[in-house]
Amino acid sequence: MTPDALEIRRLTYADLPQLIAIERRAFPTPWSMAMFVLELSKPAGVCLAALRGGEMLGYLVCSRYDTVWHIMNVAVDPEHRRTGIATAMLLDLFRRIDSQTARFTLEVRESNLAAIELYERYGFRAAGRRRRYYQDNGEDALVMWRTPATIAGSLEDVPNPGPV
Repeated sequence: MTPDALEIRRLTYADLPQLIAIERRAFPTPWSMAMFVLELSKPAGVCLAALRGGEMLGYLVCSRYDTVWHIMNVAVDPEHRRTGIATAMLLDLFRRIDSQTARFTLEVRESNLAAIELYERYGFRAAGRRRRYYQDNGEDALVMWRTPATIAGSLEDVPNPGPV
């Protein structure tokens, strides 16, 4: 690996100070340290860090609930956005889970067009809306799913799709 190559690896508790610093720069209502500790403690979850030269540039938190993977948090340091870091983390997540039948869901701000475009590029489709989901400004969230059907262009295997 070259010194400026992007490294994707599992998050550890030792990463929390860098993670919290990115979280506070990236989001108007950041998660607490306790929320990240809880997610890291779940044995079925996949929590990833993106690093370059030892510096954390982003992270992804994904929890498993029964048969569905819920992408809870994807963040890239604002100074490093639009450089492929979120894409690299998503692709690494899909590689680690490695199942043609895996089902993923997430919520995203309806105004976050860059994130929506990224998710759509990898088979996610909007299948509903959570009204006033974001506490900082009352913005709605789009509920997006990635399933075998959404990858093929339909919502037929998405539970309870609603209006978007």
